Amino acid sequence: MHSINRWEPFRNVSSLQEQVNRLFEGTFSRKGDDSTLTAWAPAVDVYETENELVIKADLPDINEKDLDVRVENNMLTVRGERKFEQQVKDDSYLRMERAYGSFSRSFSLPNAVNTEAIQADYRNGVLTVTLPKRAESKPKQVKINVTNGKN
Repeated sequence: MHSINRWEPFRNVSSLQEQVNRLFEGTFSRKGDDSTLTAWAPAVDVYETENELVIKADLPDINEKDLDVRVENNMLTVRGERKFEQQVKDDSYLRMERAYGSFSRSFSLPNAVNTEAIQADYRNGVLTVTLPKRAESKPKQVKINVTNGKN
């Protein structure tokens, strides 16, 4: 007699994911002087108001001169680098969780954004990029004339 087994197409996906993660962790973990430098991407919030799009990125301990914000072909790109300063010996660290090194984040911009009026502000470790909308793309309320049916 044959038993019927339920087909579960994703049964082995989690173990495959774990194997891939181990492969990348082993391949990209650095040894020696640069053991604290890893690839990273800052956390970003993006929200929209009636008049603008706003992008906020957490960039603590990054010098303003190490940031580059530019718009090309309707693509906003934020690049920078958080440098590891060896004020403490590597063997003195008990835990090191912060990432260091270069990063780049890119965002596709809708045609509604006025790229000539973009502003960037860096304060208290937070980069805020304000992307104003074009006047013609803002919602407009249309007044409705109501007639009572009499001529």
